[in-house]
Amino acid sequence: MTSRPAYPTDLSDARWALIEPVLCAWRAGRAQAGLGLPEPVRDLREIVNAILYVNRAGCAWQLLPHDFPPCKTVYDYYARWEKDGTAEAIHDLLRRKVRERAGRSPGPSAALLDAQPVKTSGNVPESSQGIDAGKKITSASGTSPPIPSAYCW
Repeated sequence: MTSRPAYPTDLSDARWALIEPVLCAWRAGRAQAGLGLPEPVRDLREIVNAILYVNRAGCAWQLLPHDFPPCKTVYDYYARWEKDGTAEAIHDLLRRKVRERAGRSPGPSAALLDAQPVKTSGNVPESSQGIDAGKKITSASGTSPPIPSAYCW
């Protein structure tokens, strides 16, 4: 941990202990891949704290306080973790922990999908539009299915 004052969005030691193994494995995997990376410069906990700050404050990356790592560095880690599945692995780990603590099975046993067409503007070519005759609307989804939202239990 750094010597900066703590923000309300910072991870507690207990919460960091839950996700630290995932991030350390990620860093070790990158080093093993022979990417020619120098010794780690950034503290991964501070990167996570900065991501949580942006998420909770709802601010732009560029408005990240100066006592965090540079905003471009923080965003690059975030984008990498989203792209390579690290963020999803952390999410899945935390979901399993919450479910087990509640006395439920680690994985969801059911899912609910809700689909809703998205209205299109007049600037979209008709060839890429679809029609939902039941609702009498033109949607941008064309012949592909509407944008789903999912909830898991």
